[in-house]
Amino acid sequence: MTAMLICLVIPIPGSDSALAKPIPIPSITIGVGEAKTPGEVSILFKILFLLTILSLAPAILVMLTSFTRIIVVFSLLRHALGTQQMPPNQIMIGLSLFLTFFIMTPVWQQINSQALKPYLDKSLSEEEALLKASIPIREFMFKQTREKDLALFVEISHSKVPQDRDQVATSILIPAFVISELKTSFQIGFLIYVPFLVIDMVVACVLLSMGMMMLPPVMISLPFKLLLFVLVDGWYLIVGSMVKSFA
Repeated sequence: MTAMLICLVIPIPGSDSALAKPIPIPSITIGVGEAKTPGEVSILFKILFLLTILSLAPAILVMLTSFTRIIVVFSLLRHALGTQQMPPNQIMIGLSLFLTFFIMTPVWQQINSQALKPYLDKSLSEEEALLKASIPIREFMFKQTREKDLALFVEISHSKVPQDRDQVATSILIPAFVISELKTSFQIGFLIYVPFLVIDMVVACVLLSMGMMMLPPVMISLPFKLLLFVLVDGWYLIVGSMVKSFA
């Protein structure tokens, strides 16, 4: 206690001067200046383009890959089981991402060998590299897209009827691919729902016949649905079927 009073009464040398000095605050300025060389302008545009691509990366991942079908099927499976938030969203999204990387690996390898490596070796220009990189992705989307969905967007856009795949614009192919993936995922989800719906109906009929109308059927049917899913090795069947559906 005495030591604290001495520290308060006796001034520390140089403390007043240290407290009196203002703390410098850094300033950040953003402006548009005159470029000295054309190369500076091109570098700035490249940085802006890269930042735009990074901000659109989630949308690109969802729209151009198998991620849409996988995550929708997993969501429908969780609702069919009636497990609410089990498995958690992080596990579902993480498994969907890894399955997407696994399925899209041949496409990435083609892009790397046909577009990225030649571009880094300076044997291709930026426009040629983008064109080469779009070819494997377009082939993947064409394999999973229905002609009916392509015809719908060709009609909506009032474009000429394409004679081959090369004449189909990417802006038409992407939405057609997405709705085809949604239709396929809902078809798979319906097939997953059927056995669990049968269990719910059987349990509800048994409870109604026993006069247990106040007992929620979900509490009784959930263990049976989990047991069925484990006995048939549901994860093996669903994941294997979805991966093979992209072959």
